[in-house]
Amino acid sequence: MTTLLVIAKEPVPGRVKTRLTPPFTPEEAATLAEASLADTLGAVAATPADRRVLVLAGEPGPWLPPGFEVVRQCAGGLDERLAHAFAQSDGPTLLIGMDTPQVTPELLTVDFADCDAYFGPAEDGGFWALGLADPDPELLRGVPMSTPRTGAVQRERLVAAGLRVRDMAWLRDVDTAGDVEAVAELVPRGAFAAQLARFTGDGRRNPPRGAGNCAPSPHRPAAKR
Repeated sequence: MTTLLVIAKEPVPGRVKTRLTPPFTPEEAATLAEASLADTLGAVAATPADRRVLVLAGEPGPWLPPGFEVVRQCAGGLDERLAHAFAQSDGPTLLIGMDTPQVTPELLTVDFADCDAYFGPAEDGGFWALGLADPDPELLRGVPMSTPRTGAVQRERLVAAGLRVRDMAWLRDVDTAGDVEAVAELVPRGAFAAQLARFTGDGRRNPPRGAGNCAPSPHRPAAKR
């Protein structure tokens, strides 16, 4: 039984994507977050799976497509919340966040036949996806989150546990204004790019091209960043 988990926050102004302000207003940042979440959930809905679960901080809205179970996030740090998300599944599971609207069903289709874990590195040094054939919440607890070494520490944790790890594609999270434009260019027909076009089409703002939270990753040479 394959489970796809999406961990997300309700897109409420002032509570999501606060690093996008400025140049975006809190309301615009929340609208971009909602569009990113909608694109992500659309890709998950189109990916073969036995269960699709949204692990949510907040309340579901009209952006939630049918076919998803909704589980409340627990309290605590991100490592505890990720661990709790994996605790909702007892079979092969892939977890992603809401910050990669460029994700596709092809990227999310995984096969654990010859590996124990999938690891999706993010360009800021974190990770955008984590898959476990046998979910163990303890593999997440204690991993320092939101640092340039988060991904490296998490992957080392998997290897130290004796798991066979398969690396996925590198993706860029949407965390800053520079990330917004760069990621939107990758999915010009998605809701995320369409929403950005509404905000920038009148020339009111032009997010700095190529800027963003892109600290050199411990797994990827800086020249490729």
